[in-house]
Amino acid sequence: MPAEPGGPGVLRPDITFAYGAAAGLAGDLLLGDPRRGHPVAAFGRAAAAVERRLWRDHRGWGALHTAVCTGGAVAAGALAAACTRRSRAAAVALTAAATWAVVGGTSLGREARAIGGALAAGDIEVARERLPHLCGRDPQALDGPGIARAVVESVAENTSDAVVGALVWGAVGGVPGLVGFRAVNTLDAMVGHKSLRHRRYGWASARLDDIAGWPGARLTALLATASGGDPRGAARAWRRDAAKHPSPNAGPVEAAFAGALGVRLGGTLSYGGRVEHRPVLNGDTGRAVRVADIERAVRLSHRVGVLALAVCAGGRLAAGALRRRRA
Repeated sequence: MPAEPGGPGVLRPDITFAYGAAAGLAGDLLLGDPRRGHPVAAFGRAAAAVERRLWRDHRGWGALHTAVCTGGAVAAGALAAACTRRSRAAAVALTAAATWAVVGGTSLGREARAIGGALAAGDIEVARERLPHLCGRDPQALDGPGIARAVVESVAENTSDAVVGALVWGAVGGVPGLVGFRAVNTLDAMVGHKSLRHRRYGWASARLDDIAGWPGARLTALLATASGGDPRGAARAWRRDAAKHPSPNAGPVEAAFAGALGVRLGGTLSYGGRVEHRPVLNGDTGRAVRVADIERAVRLSHRVGVLALAVCAGGRLAAGALRRRRA
């Protein structure tokens, strides 16, 4: 392993990220999420405790909640990175552990396939029971095709949120970037939705998640376009339909997946008893989602994750080489 000049045994940050992220993503592919003591679950419990103390129906208090929780996660990541920077093995192991903890591509695919299997077997009740593990839709309001569409949309969006976005911020900021992005994304899932309780309090978390998710969403859409079954169709759907989606980040990702898979996404859905009528993505050329499309979406998600690792690690290495050339 190449070491930083002037520091024997100290691994360069770009090499640390490349080796550690590759090992962490391999751990996720082989093992899935940690079975017990998941760091993200621990962060969620801490964030919930902070909310119980700070909650007011006010944006300012919500912004404080976001700052405390996100800042604490980033500070913890920075402290851990500082403690391991003089050891090659420890630095790579920390990056690998952080990557494994924050990405969730394998668990995403496992849940999607479980729902697809239930639908294929004609057991819609089991599919409805499992759907909340994947997304926040109201399962009782969905029939089989509606569940299949919800699964494909969730696979698309979570490829960005649970895999690519974390790798992007890991490439930018190392371990603090990895854990910081996951903290922001988790806070958005906890308080960023437009419920009556969180309409004001969760505003800051939702806006910060939009900002943090922007680069990962565009890279996800680009890689889905390049590696899907219909690059031209994916590019056309992304260009034409992404802006129709109410989310600035889910729009490009879902549109690109829809075009790559040749299906229609969007339309009427229900969250927490609230019905939304979203624009249809890839409606001109796509067909209705079928159960078999769940497996196709999972495979596309896995390809995008591996390509994202290559792009992020390669970008970090190239940036490091450029800095050394200028020094």
